[in-house]
Amino acid sequence: MNIGDQDLKGIIARTKGYIVLLLAGLVIVTWALALGSRPVSGDKTPVRVMITEGASARVITETLYENRLIRSPLVFLLTCTMGGSSGRLKPGVYEFSQAMNVPEIIRSLVEGDTLESWVTIPEGKTLREMADILQAKQLADPNAFLALTIDSSYGLRGTTFVYGDNLEGYLFPDTYLIERAKTADEIVEMMLATFARKVLQRNRAEIEQVIAKRFGLGEDGFDEGLHKILVIASLVEREARIPADRPKIAAVIWNRLAKNMKLEVDATVTYSLGKSRANKAKVYYKDLANDSPYNTYAHAGLPPAPICNPGLASIEAALEPAAIDALYYVAKKDGSHVFSKTLTEHNAAKQSIKNAGDR
Repeated sequence: MNIGDQDLKGIIARTKGYIVLLLAGLVIVTWALALGSRPVSGDKTPVRVMITEGASARVITETLYENRLIRSPLVFLLTCTMGGSSGRLKPGVYEFSQAMNVPEIIRSLVEGDTLESWVTIPEGKTLREMADILQAKQLADPNAFLALTIDSSYGLRGTTFVYGDNLEGYLFPDTYLIERAKTADEIVEMMLATFARKVLQRNRAEIEQVIAKRFGLGEDGFDEGLHKILVIASLVEREARIPADRPKIAAVIWNRLAKNMKLEVDATVTYSLGKSRANKAKVYYKDLANDSPYNTYAHAGLPPAPICNPGLASIEAALEPAAIDALYYVAKKDGSHVFSKTLTEHNAAKQSIKNAGDR
């Protein structure tokens, strides 16, 4: 069937109409975006805004609109979406003004141009790992941070509970809002103050009871006893992979100490103050010969200091271990552990895990 001239002209006319409508729509959308992206006013008065950790693009948009920093929430979200910025807006405390346009605000949020930044220190991180995190956030020079935390000459102003010559174990894992102008010294003091508030104030009575019962230490020996508990908690933190195992691992450590057995905790073997990051993936027999004072295969008793900065759950496990008489544990493929009373049972558990892995 042939299309007549009249029909062809009609198709062409309709096509032209569609194109005109499309172009008109694009012009309207472009105009609306341009208008909605303009500054709210010419007022350059600083407006401080806090973007919380994990806030979505929609929540950030609402915060900006509530502070009268953008004209249109829809335009801001569309601009973020079209520019691929929705998932790259960084948390922190920002200083904007009504004289800034939408692209300028988005650029600042993407670049993380903050006055203060949220930084999360996970449980079980070493001083070296903390320095890495602060460096990545551009909040502290790692060398300055390590010099303060591993040097016994560091002045602990107003801090009376630290025992020993370094701060491994005392810098509490938490989420902190840190001003970019803060010094490494001020960041360290913030973490120590958080430790005092979240560990000592909440658990002091229990800590006193444990150190009196386990170590025979009174009030004068509180700092020394706390230090030993933090050492145990740090071992638990670096060994446990699932929460349920923490009090059980703590029980094994306490049980072995009571029997004057070497602790033989793998996480201590290659630990080095100010250098260690994550646990070594696999410990070999040659590693066991390491003469480090932290190596619990080579030396009896507790290491001289914590091997990481434990979280509250591991500290509580050290204070209240499981009521079991196990002396050994071995990790399974899923990260959980098998606990045993005797070496024979322990060797059998290791062989069973090996056989399961060979299948």
